[in-house]
Amino acid sequence: MKKQHEMTYDEIVAFHGHDCPGLLLGYRMTRAAMSLIAGDRSEDEEIVAIVENDACGVDALQCLTGCTFGKGNLIFRDYGKHVYTIFNRTNRKAVRVSTSKNQDEKRKSLGLDPNDRQAFANWLRSAPDDEIMEIKGIPLPEPDFARIHNSVTCGFCGELVMETRARVRNGKISCIPCSEASMTA
Repeated sequence: MKKQHEMTYDEIVAFHGHDCPGLLLGYRMTRAAMSLIAGDRSEDEEIVAIVENDACGVDALQCLTGCTFGKGNLIFRDYGKHVYTIFNRTNRKAVRVSTSKNQDEKRKSLGLDPNDRQAFANWLRSAPDDEIMEIKGIPLPEPDFARIHNSVTCGFCGELVMETRARVRNGKISCIPCSEASMTA
C-alpha cells in the first residue's frame, strides 16, 4: 500500500475554510495520537477514530487520519468533549487524546485573555504537547467494520431510506421525518 501524502496545516485550513484555535487543537491532538499508534492516513478502514464532539478540530482529524463517515471509520459520540480515540487495526494500538485538564489554568497563568482567539491560537502553536493535551494508550476492543445496509422506499415521500433507520407508520414503511411528521400532525 502506497503511503498517502500527509496534509499540511495550510491544506487543512483550506479544506476547513478558516484558521481557528479549534482546528489547530484538533491538528495538534491528531498528529500526536497518530505518532503514538504508528498510523498512516487510512485509505480504507485501517484507522478508526471515535470523536466526542462535532467541532472544528474534527476536520483536522479527518484530513490527517483519513477517517470519514462515508467509509464508516469515523464514529461520532455527542459528548461535547475535545476527545479523540484513535485505533490502528494493523498493530491494534489505540490512544485516547483529550485537552489537558490544566489547559485553562495554564492559559490564565500566562495572562491569556480567554476571549482572544488569536492569542490562544498563538499559544497552541508553540505550547508543548503536555500543556495542551493528555494522551494515553488504552485497551480498546476492535471496532466493527462498516456495514452496508439495504435501502427501502418510504411509503409516504417515496425516498430511499436505510432499512435499519426505517419505521412503520399506519402499516407502511416510513422514513424518520415522515414518521415524526405523523406525530405532530
